[in-house]
Amino acid sequence: MNKTTISPDEIRQAVRDRYGKIADTTGTEKSTGCGCGSGGCCGGDASVTQLDQVSRLYQDPDVLSLPEEVTALSLGCGDPVAVAALQPGQTVLDLGSGGGIDCFLAAAKVGLEGRVIGVDMTPSMLEKARANQKWVGAENVEFRLGEIEHLPVQDGSVDVIISNCVINLSPDKPQVFREAFRALRPGGKLAVSDIVTDGDLPAAVKNNMAAWAGCVAGAWDVKDYVAAIEAAGFVDVTVEATYWDQRMIDEAIGQLEPEVQAQMQQTEQPSLDPQKAVYSARVTAWKPA
Repeated sequence: MNKTTISPDEIRQAVRDRYGKIADTTGTEKSTGCGCGSGGCCGGDASVTQLDQVSRLYQDPDVLSLPEEVTALSLGCGDPVAVAALQPGQTVLDLGSGGGIDCFLAAAKVGLEGRVIGVDMTPSMLEKARANQKWVGAENVEFRLGEIEHLPVQDGSVDVIISNCVINLSPDKPQVFREAFRALRPGGKLAVSDIVTDGDLPAAVKNNMAAWAGCVAGAWDVKDYVAAIEAAGFVDVTVEATYWDQRMIDEAIGQLEPEVQAQMQQTEQPSLDPQKAVYSARVTAWKPA
């Protein structure tokens, strides 16, 4: 696996700065997020409305009834709430909760007897999420400031952990999975949508700050991603791929510097299908009972 020469603190600051800017500018100008194209993951094609993008990602029709203040900050690459198959009364933890869209959808599933905790390291996003909570009226949701490598929750205190296009941004993914394992009760479920790769990305991409904040450089080979989950103690790991079309790939690459774009168009594995080199995945795993 190609290693990055960028320090973890530099990566976290770049990510915090980028998503803070998105939170601060949403509603005042068009923002792009993590560069995953119009299919979701923090970006968007100007020809496609944000609500259209959200409806493509989410199976739950309730997403269309959420206020624009919430859907405008939909920065994911999938629908982890659907993958989680939540039940009434469960406690849910959202890693990198952003503007709160997945928290609010989860809150409706678990009901007032359940609870949802959103964790985000960006103060501006938390401010937006708490304002959105008032719009939605979700009384069973709370938002906490924290890093997903150091979750502000007690051991064995949640039933399900969800996350949407966030773990790829972490410079220490094994620690994220260890923390998720710690936070879950025995028999608990991990259900995430994230960006992974089929094969390793070029070193020039891995060492580009913009590519990190853009959900590209931090993406791991799916085999390494699964191995890290299993190393944390999880069992029964499953991965379902959703491949991007060429337009989405071009949009993601187009946000990077020209020299990095050139590197991104190359592969260290000549036989690799470029349309499957970087893709969205729905991943589930279980903490043994």
